[in-house]
Formats: sequence, C-alpha cells, structure tokens
Amino acid sequence: MLITVPDRPRPGPRLAFRGWRARRPFWGGLLLALGGGEILLTEKASLKVVLHIGMQGLAGYLLPTLMVLLGLLILFNPSQRLFYSITGILLSLGSWLTSNLGGFFIGLLLGAVGSCLAFGWLPDQEPRVSRRKRRERERAEAHALTSEEAGTA
Repeated sequence: MLITVPDRPRPGPRLAFRGWRARRPFWGGLLLALGGGEILLTEKASLKVVLHIGMQGLAGYLLPTLMVLLGLLILFNPSQRLFYSITGILLSLGSWLTSNLGGFFIGLLLGAVGSCLAFGWLPDQEPRVSRRKRRERERAEAHALTSEEAGTA
C-alpha cells in the first residue's frame, strides 16, 4: 500500500477564515454589528435601567437594526464599504437620541469605531513594516554596499 504525501498541507478552516478575513474590513464590520446588537439589547432592558430620553418607538429599534445590517454588509460586500461606513457612523450618532444614549455609550462607541475602521481600510495594501525592521534592513543594505566597495578596491 502506497501512501502519498502532499507537497504542502491542506488548508484547514482556520487558515481559510484568515484568508477571507484579510480581504475585507473584518474588525470594522464586526464592531459596527456588535454596536448595533448592544443597542438592541439595551432596548430590552428593564424599565428601572432604561433612560427614556428622546424619541422612542420605531426609531429606537430601526437604527440599531440597520447598524447590524450595515456591519454584515461591510463583511460580505466590502466593495461598498465607504457608503456603508458613512451610513453606519450617522446611524451610530443618531442612536444617541433614539436608543438610550446610544446603548449607554457602549453601542455608540462600538459603532463609531467600527465605522471608522471600515472607512479607513484599504484593499490590497502591503503590510506595514515596523520601524525597527526597516532600520535593520537599511543597515544590512548599507553594510552590503560597503563590503562590496571594499572588495572591489
């Protein structure tokens, strides 16, 4: 019985998820959706906890529901992230008036930070190299140049 070993290991679900996550503004969409979910949970809090400030009713449930929807759209349709993130920040700020001070500030902050992260995400960008690694690379290149010059002289 002959067992063949593949040249490289099969990608597992964790590696596949990492690749999927790298191609989209994952943390921005996730934080926006979590912010909307947190605001929805504060709408269901007991009456002793809930602050009745501003408009109540449909808008109090509509804005956080749209925040969750926009967070999911950012995750699954990243090509339209700019529109979704601008709409998400406006909804997050609007939840200040409609939904218990934006879910007691927590949902508002999660939504705002998530929208900003999604807005600032750039596709196909090279990973940043730390200053320390850049300096080490520059020193190695300078050392290689000086050793070449010394060898030719």
